[in-house]
Amino acid sequence: MDDHDSISNLPTSHLLGSVPAVVTDGNSTAVREVPGANLQIFPPTSSGNNGRGYQTLGGPSEGDGPQPTSNWKGVFSISSYTQYFNVDTDDVLNRLLSSLYPVSGDFFSRIDANPDLYGLVWISTTLVFVIASLGNCGTYLIQKRSNGGTSWTFDVGYLNVAAIAVYGYALLVPLAFYFLLQYLGSKASLVRFWCMWGYSLFIFILSAILLMIPVEFLRWIVILISGAASASFVALNLRSYVETNDVTVVLLAAFLLQMALAIFIKMWFFP
Repeated sequence: MDDHDSISNLPTSHLLGSVPAVVTDGNSTAVREVPGANLQIFPPTSSGNNGRGYQTLGGPSEGDGPQPTSNWKGVFSISSYTQYFNVDTDDVLNRLLSSLYPVSGDFFSRIDANPDLYGLVWISTTLVFVIASLGNCGTYLIQKRSNGGTSWTFDVGYLNVAAIAVYGYALLVPLAFYFLLQYLGSKASLVRFWCMWGYSLFIFILSAILLMIPVEFLRWIVILISGAASASFVALNLRSYVETNDVTVVLLAAFLLQMALAIFIKMWFFP
């Protein structure tokens, strides 16, 4: 017997990780059980492993371990705001017409199922460019009517002032009333407030066209009527959210702020 045969005949069943010996006897195949051996089936079945087979070393398994908690990432994600722009042309037109008819005071019932920020963004942006451009045109017409020989230049600063005033008003005023009503115990909705105040600015786009008329008396009539209509629209719809004894003060404040915006537009852009 050579060295090779002596090594191959050594008992190995006691070694760690050994597998059962397979003994062939005629036409049958038997498996000899060896103590300490671990027989595994390949490929691994789905039982006991959720159908995932072998797992990568160190890989997290689904459903195990702590789940990620909610954070502020959604605030800075554009996809979080897509639901507030889910409106069609009919929705926008109906809400624009509703803002021109403030007596009804049912604007919140119209938008209850689907408040939008589309009006806030696009009406505010349109108003910025309208009052900045038409304000310059109105100033030109007034100047040509009073003194045709005086030179006239386009005032680019109108655009900066319009952007600060309109965007600041449309964002901060609803936010202030939201916190005020929350403090007073009312269940206010910031998105609905932004929606309402955004559409309340639409009438100023229409009035800006009439403010180009170079007649000061008519200009004041136009802006006062527009401001009163817009202020009434805000106050009457805001009344449904006010359930305290301070209702008169809150509604009066909203009315006066809207009138102040109207007068500011007239005096600054159409002097």
